[in-house]
Amino acid sequence: MSTDHRAQVEELMADYRRSRERLAETHRDLSSIAETARTKDGSVQVVVGPRGVLREVVLADDVYERQRPAQLAATIVRLTAAAAQAASRRAADVLAEVLPAGTDPELLLGGDVDGESDPVPRNESRHFDDNVDEDIDEDFSDGSWLRPGPAERKW
Repeated sequence: MSTDHRAQVEELMADYRRSRERLAETHRDLSSIAETARTKDGSVQVVVGPRGVLREVVLADDVYERQRPAQLAATIVRLTAAAAQAASRRAADVLAEVLPAGTDPELLLGGDVDGESDPVPRNESRHFDDNVDEDIDEDFSDGSWLRPGPAERKW
């Protein structure tokens, strides 16, 4: 092989190694993404990974006294969705650095295709006041929903 071809092959191999290193770095950056969302009072907190997978749910000891099960479930779903959206935006930011110009990383990640953006700032914990539900105006501060009603009692 001539010296010119050898130099070309060596340069191609060096480019290949750099590309592999950049790919490994991007993979590490993507896999380290975690977004947290919590209620304003901190009674419910969720952590979501880079693909929107729920990693952790933290509940205050007294959350069951303040929220009915359906309300708590809805709170967890809303917080998870908000954290997943933020994680997706962070993943898009990471990918934008390595994708060709003009490529929309949000579309590659299955993001927002209608152009509407989320008003929640990036890289900040999301806070929701889910302790007030407009559809439920009952007072559960005494924990009465935890005790069975007459129909559920078996004694």
